[in-house]
Amino acid sequence: MKFEPHGKHLIAGKWVAGTATFASEPAHGPSHSYSVGTPELVDAACQAAEEAFWSFGYSTRQERADFLNAIADEIDARGAQITEIGTQETGLPEARLEGERGRTIGQLRLFASHILAGDYLDKRHDAALPERAPIPRPDLKLVQRPIGPVAVFGASNFPLAFSTAGGDTASALAAGCPVVVKGHSAHPGTGEIIAEAINAAIARCKVHPGVFSLIQGGKRDVGTALVQHPLINAVGFTGSLGGGRALFDLCAQRPNPIPFFGELGSVNPMFLLPSAIANRSQDIGAGWAASMTMGAGQFCTNPGIAVVIDGPDADAFAEAATQALEATSAQTMLTDGIAEAYRKGRDRVSAAKGITELLTTTCNLRNATPYLYATTGEAWLANEALGEEVFGPLGLIVRVKDQAEMLEVAKALEGQLTCTLHMDAADTDIAQKLMPVLERKAGRILANGFPTGVEVSDAMVHGGPYPASTNFGATSVGTLAIRRFLRPVCFQNIPDDLVPE
Repeated sequence: MKFEPHGKHLIAGKWVAGTATFASEPAHGPSHSYSVGTPELVDAACQAAEEAFWSFGYSTRQERADFLNAIADEIDARGAQITEIGTQETGLPEARLEGERGRTIGQLRLFASHILAGDYLDKRHDAALPERAPIPRPDLKLVQRPIGPVAVFGASNFPLAFSTAGGDTASALAAGCPVVVKGHSAHPGTGEIIAEAINAAIARCKVHPGVFSLIQGGKRDVGTALVQHPLINAVGFTGSLGGGRALFDLCAQRPNPIPFFGELGSVNPMFLLPSAIANRSQDIGAGWAASMTMGAGQFCTNPGIAVVIDGPDADAFAEAATQALEATSAQTMLTDGIAEAYRKGRDRVSAAKGITELLTTTCNLRNATPYLYATTGEAWLANEALGEEVFGPLGLIVRVKDQAEMLEVAKALEGQLTCTLHMDAADTDIAQKLMPVLERKAGRILANGFPTGVEVSDAMVHGGPYPASTNFGATSVGTLAIRRFLRPVCFQNIPDDLVPE
């Protein structure tokens, strides 16, 4: 059955229309009208979330696991409708939307299994020592407890896996925290149908309806009202450095500051070591081009920079990458604004001192085509702007003089989500010198691969030092993400029947 959006907000189980509307701007297909969020709606959603916390925050792990699995079921049941409106709004191909829906469902079920196992509670017990001299020790029990209502901002580039029911929402609900989602205006219809799925799961599991609300659209005042609402205890965000930093500052300026878990992107540099590039320059160049252009380069793990020692092997790598990129067709970007920002990033890089153009194309309207540039290690080190992310399929090859300059480039990097080593066994010595530096720079370090594609698992880290993220001790992907929305509580001499399960 075809999905027809009604354009309303979901506030504690009720669909609410606003007084003002905005029109969606789909890549193709019909535009629809959606209500604009307001600070008053934010307040209503936050009040309902606080009320829900008194039951949901103290529910059993089994009850929350059943709820997460019910959400997954309801999303799965709406699969065809989600794909239809998702492709219209974003321009992403059907296969990408279907794969992302599978990931969204998978991470909901993963968190359900994770909380049932109970390891995330980090339970610790120091038994009482009443006979200890000179001071007896009390009975001490520690367990992780949910923090309360959480705000989540939907991401532009992942309408499912990082948005309404994405990893932030799934991990917060698993922890026992109600969620208020600020939907992204790039895909409001996709957000609405996912909210319908969550609402159906709420009714099915008889959960307090305030456990989830979706507020569509809205200007900056809506985001400000959400992060500064006194009942919100943490914020999950995936987006631009500028937008994320503004919200981070608002969280810090509150009378009661709260953690802001912002994933803000990075250039994800690759270091091509001498033996690997001598033996596999063609394969690495072609692989880089494929990774760089995946999804029109609109991944926060897009590898935008390749660092290689100058010489014939670097020439062969650059030629292989250029040929592969030349064969890449134009792709539709997620929004007109993202396409415009991509063109501005291209212009910034191409105008920089010491830049050589290897591949220039024509990028207009919402269609993205790849660009490839090269520079020297000296020029890159002299211009901090060359280390800034360009969100789209743009690559920069940094040709360094020697291993010493390669290490200097690594040390000059800002915080990254990922860093990659392309290496063979003969490159172990230089790799050993790079590893301590890269470990301080990135949340994930790869060998002989490409960072696009983030596994949802126990060991995954999707985060890193600022500006990759605003909290280097956290991850927004993988089961460790639940720890963002928990805090340790110690129970001293509390009877067992009063201690949480």
